[in-house]
Amino acid sequence: MTAIPQDWLVPDWPAPARVHALFTTRSGGVSQAPFDSFNLGDHVRDDPVAVAANRTRLRGATGVRPVFLAQVHGVAVAELDADTADGTEADACLSTRPGVACTIMVADCLPVLFTNTAGTAVAASHAGWRGLAGEGAAPAGQGVLEATFDAFVHAVQRTDPAARHDSVAANTLVWLGPCIGPEAFEVGPEVREAFVSKHAIAAACFTPSSAPGKYRANLQALARLRLQALGITQVSGNDGTPPWCTVSQASRFFSHRRDAVRLGSTGRMAACIWLG
Repeated sequence: MTAIPQDWLVPDWPAPARVHALFTTRSGGVSQAPFDSFNLGDHVRDDPVAVAANRTRLRGATGVRPVFLAQVHGVAVAELDADTADGTEADACLSTRPGVACTIMVADCLPVLFTNTAGTAVAASHAGWRGLAGEGAAPAGQGVLEATFDAFVHAVQRTDPAARHDSVAANTLVWLGPCIGPEAFEVGPEVREAFVSKHAIAAACFTPSSAPGKYRANLQALARLRLQALGITQVSGNDGTPPWCTVSQASRFFSHRRDAVRLGSTGRMAACIWLG
């Protein structure tokens, strides 16, 4: 393994020793502006050679193979092993084996990392508002976090057949990474309705914007509500304050909302979790 760049985030959470996780920033890579410098996205017009070099550096920093998904703002969960190919279409992944890192790429969406106190499973979710709300999913309100946790429970039960949904939830640890903050995430009434129509308590996560008919949405707070409904209470990381906002922290984070219109595209960061 190579040294993790000082600017990257390493979760401060009570995960067991064999569970490792990190979140990359803009620092530590070879991409040129406007993808400077640690862009991991191979679909954003960056030089493919630079992207490949950055991905190699990430592999060196983790000591395992990061598996890069084709993310589509859905709820599919892929279980990773040594043969799982990059480009597998899913918005969440899990693993019970060492050697691969569950990897989620983001540039405003919320990365959500899961493990358990026993350190037998890890998972990662890509939680944009559509995946979080579960738009188009069945049953209503079954979003990416619910789908991830359902798969996570089944994975835990393979090693502990006596484990129940509630006991797995009580022993699950979650870390929320950087995302678009509540002061920057302006949405229309249809986004608010997608959450509030299914869970009235979600109304507290939206405040009126200065623009008529618009709202400011607190993405990490919406995720916390969904996790709480699942019985998961040990949640660390993003608390909605400015240091976690991908839009306002331009020197540290890529942001699609901030940069895509002005620059034509933006880079991608990654949240990784793996078993040692």
